[in-house]
Amino acid sequence: MIKTSPHPLDHLVLPTRSLDVARQRLSSLGFVVAPTGVHPFGTENACVFFADGTYLEPLAVGDEKTADLAISEGNVFVARDRLYRSRLGDEGFSAAVFGTADADADHARYVEAGLSAGNMLSFSRAFTDTAGKSDTASFKLAFVADRKATDAFLFACQRINAPKIDRTALQAHANGVTGIVEIVAVSDRPSSQAGLVSTAAGEDAKHSDKIELPNATLTILTPDSFASRFGIPAGGASDLRFAAIVLSTRSAADAAHLLAANAIEHNMSGNDIVVPPAPGQGAAFIFREIP
Repeated sequence: MIKTSPHPLDHLVLPTRSLDVARQRLSSLGFVVAPTGVHPFGTENACVFFADGTYLEPLAVGDEKTADLAISEGNVFVARDRLYRSRLGDEGFSAAVFGTADADADHARYVEAGLSAGNMLSFSRAFTDTAGKSDTASFKLAFVADRKATDAFLFACQRINAPKIDRTALQAHANGVTGIVEIVAVSDRPSSQAGLVSTAAGEDAKHSDKIELPNATLTILTPDSFASRFGIPAGGASDLRFAAIVLSTRSAADAAHLLAANAIEHNMSGNDIVVPPAPGQGAAFIFREIP
């Protein structure tokens, strides 16, 4: 077995029908949304970057013909995005992504474990900051998925070229959010999916429903446990589906005030503020005060 060190959370992929709707929704939640980024294979994003180095990637299909061609050429990223949309619709939370320094080694691990989702993907795209300054971002991706768990996929992301862009303004969110502390997935059989997630993350916790990453926790709950914890339904049955993102905020009171001022539906679960999914926000967002 190829050994590796535990990988940190890098970002989360949130399919949406429209980046305009996602931008409007996320802005109303108090986030700064980056300018649109266009992929060379038909998809496009409008990311939300955090001070802890993680980010959210709302993802839309900008060019159907280019996406069709990419799928026919074996592009796993676009193919899995389409599979997700065909099963669950255009709004959701499809993938968790882990940072890696060696995507080739991760791909080899995934193949050895029988969990590779297909060919690796290397690509570059332009990145623009709030002031309009542009640079090029380059990535190499290795994919992992379970044949049965078609509602979610995971991949390792190696940043080959990090753009020389000042992201400070993109990380100054009015809701006080500084990062991601937990990702919550739902499964009818949580322990059966722990191996998939831990393999993707380079962890050894093969049978735990809570995987500790260097910078976050990934928890797998039954639908009933999810509903009990957050007070919102978990959705239909699934082998594995990502459902919620716990975000750290400097002030829960300020976040709650902003949500109320913008007429955003929310409720409390203990000290956490729970915002149910909505168009442009494919996952439940949980705001947790962490000073």
